[in-house]
Amino acid sequence: MKDMSNFDAYEIGFDIPAKPGLDEADIQTPCLVLDLGALERNIKKMGDYAKSHGMRHRVHGKMHKSVDIAKLQVELGGACGVCCQKVSEAEVFARGGIKDVLVSNQVRDLAKIDRLARLPKLGARTLVCVDDLANVADLSNAAKQHGTVIECLVEIDCGAGRCGVTTTPEVVEIAKAIDAAEGLKFSGIQAYQGAMQHLDSYEDRKAKIDIAVEMVQDAVDTLKADGLNCDIVGGGGTGSYYFESNSGVFNELQCGSYAFMDADYGRILDKDGKRIDQGEWENAFFILTSVMSHAKADKAIVDAGLKAQSVDSGLPVVFGRDDVEYVKCSDEHGIVMDPAGVLKVNDKLKLVPGHCDPTANVHDWYVGVRDGKVEKLWPVSARGYAY
Repeated sequence: MKDMSNFDAYEIGFDIPAKPGLDEADIQTPCLVLDLGALERNIKKMGDYAKSHGMRHRVHGKMHKSVDIAKLQVELGGACGVCCQKVSEAEVFARGGIKDVLVSNQVRDLAKIDRLARLPKLGARTLVCVDDLANVADLSNAAKQHGTVIECLVEIDCGAGRCGVTTTPEVVEIAKAIDAAEGLKFSGIQAYQGAMQHLDSYEDRKAKIDIAVEMVQDAVDTLKADGLNCDIVGGGGTGSYYFESNSGVFNELQCGSYAFMDADYGRILDKDGKRIDQGEWENAFFILTSVMSHAKADKAIVDAGLKAQSVDSGLPVVFGRDDVEYVKCSDEHGIVMDPAGVLKVNDKLKLVPGHCDPTANVHDWYVGVRDGKVEKLWPVSARGYAY
């Protein structure tokens, strides 16, 4: 993690893109910029929603990989903790003071299991997903060795087609093995329907989640009949949280992208057929980029190319403008069509990236801006922690 104690020694333009107090116009590019007002409103809105629906909200740390943002989500949005996808990522959040950490993934390598078993010593409730009976003994052995408790969620594949079991008997078999294992605690079910989060149609998303709810309800009821209660029935993303929260079976949401809102998520439609970035959530996360060349009359070349973003979910969108369009990128260059020639060298543009998670992962810093001034500089704390 970045050493913030040495912050004053950092040099703008070499170590960092900006310092607090700097004018927004003087931020070095390309870099990540957060609209702090929009970010705070998004966080509070989701927190209020979860509370009003009797749901816990465990925010997805893999989205921003930032201890500072996770703490804001706990303090301002009432989040109970974070989800992580990797053990080292979880360790960053636990070391940073987050007290409830779920690795919402499978951990099978013995060295990684050993590190997982040590997480409770950092003061964090530690949970992990399991979808294979053979994993139980390894987790138990590590927990016994370190004198800790690892809580386990049985993962159900409710449509994502990745990890997870697909039948209630499998869920029950693994849950019983966890419950009987020393050093482990059966804490519930993980059922995140990732495949449907980005379906444009609200009705298409609802149809997918209805299948998931049926699977999860059957598993929960069968476990209860066998004397195993679920403290956590977790799932729900930015594209589906309203379904899980009204399902009568889920009790924990795991939304992530709502806080930032990227271009791909922004395109999906709410129940009224309106894009969710046009009322439900605000764009708070941008790549700030500068025009570096305008040698061609109809196009501007900017300094945010492939190395400044992920384009797996499409190219970025120029925020707040329809007179120019980001149309292509190479390693270090982005091409912005400028048919009317309105841009000039050193002009800055805010880009809404196609996919926030992997875009955040290629940067070291977030620059938090409010009212035209830099207010915060936050490290991307878990960048590179992919083990």
